[in-house]
Amino acid sequence: MVDPDDVRALLSRYPTGVCVVTVDAGAQKLGLTVGTLVSLSLDPPLVGFGVSREAAMHELLREAGGCAISLLAAGQDWLAQHFALGVPPIAMWHGIATEEGASGAPLLVGALGWLECSLREEVTAGTHTFFVCDVRRVELGEDAPALVRARGQYGAA
Repeated sequence: MVDPDDVRALLSRYPTGVCVVTVDAGAQKLGLTVGTLVSLSLDPPLVGFGVSREAAMHELLREAGGCAISLLAAGQDWLAQHFALGVPPIAMWHGIATEEGASGAPLLVGALGWLECSLREEVTAGTHTFFVCDVRRVELGEDAPALVRARGQYGAA
């Protein structure tokens, strides 16, 4: 048997890009920090990421049918921490600079860029669901180093 703590210890040494997935599901807007974003295909443009089935984002993402993804720039680690903490919805957007995306999902100001997506399919993956998304809109943002996370710390790449 493989010890999950050993897997976590090893993979924490491998840097991952950091982004915030946001949704607008009716009157409810939510954001969640994600370190699993991957490019799956350029033709058609597809991306994917994992979300815990216990996270509030899981069902809201399904309800919304799509999302916006803000790829964070170095120095935006405070945003990554904010959206990773599970801030109550009433305080989630207090003091956060956003612009409204085409589908209503918030775009975080100062990011490297944004992807606006619709859900294509879901794959059950252990405790998470891997969401495959069609990229509907791309916008470049700041020309800056990317925010990455390795060994439990944020840095620049």
